[in-house]
Amino acid sequence: MLTADTIINHAHSPADTITLDENARHRRRIALTSDGGIPFLLNLAEARLLKHGEGVVLSDGRVIEIRAEPEPLYEISATDAQHLVVLAWQIGNRHLAAQIEADRILIRRDPVIGTMLEGLGAQISEIEAPFNPQGGAYGDAHSNHHHHD
Repeated sequence: MLTADTIINHAHSPADTITLDENARHRRRIALTSDGGIPFLLNLAEARLLKHGEGVVLSDGRVIEIRAEPEPLYEISATDAQHLVVLAWQIGNRHLAAQIEADRILIRRDPVIGTMLEGLGAQISEIEAPFNPQGGAYGDAHSNHHHHD
């Protein structure tokens, strides 16, 4: 079986793609099959989040491009920058994975958290988009996810 132990920042002229959600993109060692059917063993030195657009280099030199699968998310916006920081703090205080941008925050859909954020004045929209949460304080750590069903 082909192996992949190297990640490159941008996949130029990839042989194929592999489309994975955020949970499936956080890996160290796993057997995978590309979208076009190329089987390979991902064998990284440590677990990390494989980011959209990166490539894994196979042992035969071909590159498989990582594609982030759209996921059901909340897009959170605020009245101003300070309000967005307060909302980000509330999300972080609950140890939720979050993609923080200049004018919005993306989190996985969670009705309990959505209601709490709306109570704090957040505007919330349900979207489908790739999810690339921030790394943890100790590197590119995958945070524990709290779900409230």
